[in-house]
Amino acid sequence: MFRRRPLRAIRPMGRPMPVVPPALQRANALMAEGNYKVAAEEFEFLARGAEVRFPKRAPQLYIQAGKARILNNQVEAGMAHFKHGLSMMAAAGQLQILQRAGSRIVAELNERGLVKEAEQIRGILQSVPQGAPGGMVAAPPAKKPALPTHCPGCGGPVRPDEVEWLDDITAECIYCGSPVRSE
Repeated sequence: MFRRRPLRAIRPMGRPMPVVPPALQRANALMAEGNYKVAAEEFEFLARGAEVRFPKRAPQLYIQAGKARILNNQVEAGMAHFKHGLSMMAAAGQLQILQRAGSRIVAELNERGLVKEAEQIRGILQSVPQGAPGGMVAAPPAKKPALPTHCPGCGGPVRPDEVEWLDDITAECIYCGSPVRSE
């Protein structure tokens, strides 16, 4: 009897399949469980490492660390992470992502009654030039397909307006780089 070779995962656009760090999976699982203190520590650790090895991913990790700190009632630390992540996006020219992520942060802060903090983030967004190119974000397809709410690789949240689209039905996870296909 002949043995079949195992099928390999299809790599979009010739990109290698990313290796998802277990610490990222753990951090996202901790967020989902509501263990915000430990999740924040994990995201902070990942963000510091990503600054050197994966600078494209570091801003989003700082923003997640900030969200975890805010949810753990550590507002000052959370705001520091938000500001650092957004400033990294601005420095990298990721202006479209910065505007979308910043708008989401403002809305979430307002929902929690943190109006003064939301105004601080709104001020950062207003100081960034609007007409500049969007950096690394490819234009999303005209009709956005429905993506899963969480990345199958790392468990991080997937937002169709904040991802880089690889093709008409595949986006790249902003945390781990895994391809995320429409449902």
